[in-house]
Amino acid sequence: MAFDSLSDKLQNVFRNLRSKGSLTETDVRDAMKEVKRALLEADVNFKVVKQFINSVSERAVGEDVLKGLNPGQMVIKIVKEEMDKLMGSETTEIKLLPSNEVTVIMMCGLQGAGKTTTVAKLAGKYKEKGKKCLLAACDVYRPAAIKQFEINGEKQGVPVFTMGTQNSPVDIAKAAVEHAAKNDIRIVFLDTAGRLHIDEAMMEELKRIKEQVSVTYTILTVDAMTGQDAVNVATHFDDQIGIDGVILTKLDGDTRGGAALSIKAVTGKPIFYVGMGEKLSDLEQFHPDRMASRILGMGDVESLIEKAQNAIDEEKAKEMEEKIKKASFNFNDFLDSMAQMEKMGNVQDMLSMIPGLSNQLKNVEIDEKQMNRPKSIILSMTEEERENPDIINPSRKRRIAAGAGVDISEVNRLMKQFEQMRKMMKQMSGMMGGKRNKRFRMPFGF
Repeated sequence: MAFDSLSDKLQNVFRNLRSKGSLTETDVRDAMKEVKRALLEADVNFKVVKQFINSVSERAVGEDVLKGLNPGQMVIKIVKEEMDKLMGSETTEIKLLPSNEVTVIMMCGLQGAGKTTTVAKLAGKYKEKGKKCLLAACDVYRPAAIKQFEINGEKQGVPVFTMGTQNSPVDIAKAAVEHAAKNDIRIVFLDTAGRLHIDEAMMEELKRIKEQVSVTYTILTVDAMTGQDAVNVATHFDDQIGIDGVILTKLDGDTRGGAALSIKAVTGKPIFYVGMGEKLSDLEQFHPDRMASRILGMGDVESLIEKAQNAIDEEKAKEMEEKIKKASFNFNDFLDSMAQMEKMGNVQDMLSMIPGLSNQLKNVEIDEKQMNRPKSIILSMTEEERENPDIINPSRKRRIAAGAGVDISEVNRLMKQFEQMRKMMKQMSGMMGGKRNKRFRMPFGF
């Protein structure tokens, strides 16, 4: 994640604070110097850093904190609360207009920020919620922009409104909104043209669209990898055309992450979503408190649960639960479980959301390709073998190993792990009885 370096440095500071039985004002001052240095190195706006450090220091040197039972932990709590405030405290929703009106969302940004892909990602989010959406291709300048938009729209199952490259973006936007109103479409996303840099022509075009079309939200897409430049771009767009919020892309990359910590404080505009990967599903709603927890190495269990709930088929989970009870869990069920886990995203990202694991895993590289080897072994089995693993004898194992291109020892290892898993699931199922958590089912049913 973008904050790995910052997270490591802050955790070192906190480790030192926790190790002290009591704290003095000097201890707090020294710790804040380290926090300040870490934030500046993460490319957080220097004015924001100054205000943040002052706020934390003022609260942390109070008598109740320094003379408390666990002063180090109390200082960390204050840092967490101030970081929440820095990024907006509360999650900001994009609220739709009443059902008889069309919500128009104009997306803007510079070239290379991932705007066109982000528009499709956002439309996909609303389609999943049962909303009828329309993507309007208003970028008539960039070669193949319309084609790229049509491909992404098709992948998301959202229609794309185009009028070619000969019409003006203003006319296309107006026609798209009229089309939506006539066809009972709730949301129109306008994908406007980007530029390599901010220029007058770009701003004038966006202003004309807003004059001719009743735009509900103007959302800016900015690249997290550009650091403070992203904040400057947001400030300029807001001054020129007025923006309602930001979507921050490429937050999964090797960036310093300063933009996420600075944009709300500098512009006063919220971050609606963050892009966490290249897939069309890799767009997450921005929760300031959860992001602060991730940065401080506290994990993010709520987001992990939401990912699981969105990815897991409830009916399949119930079926699997019954199979586990009857000890009839087989390799086909195992494949289904793996497929549902894959929908949740990158394994390393998921593990980093578990409190206490992020720091332990920072130097561990998880090879996703290696994790696909069990799948290739299972797919080399016959349907009968997958349904009834107990019939797999040594000669069948040799054939399966040859089909998967692995050594027979790997087949033996998978069989042993599968059997252990089956026993463990049966035991857990018996122990938990009817008291399962209805809110959250893991893919294996328990």
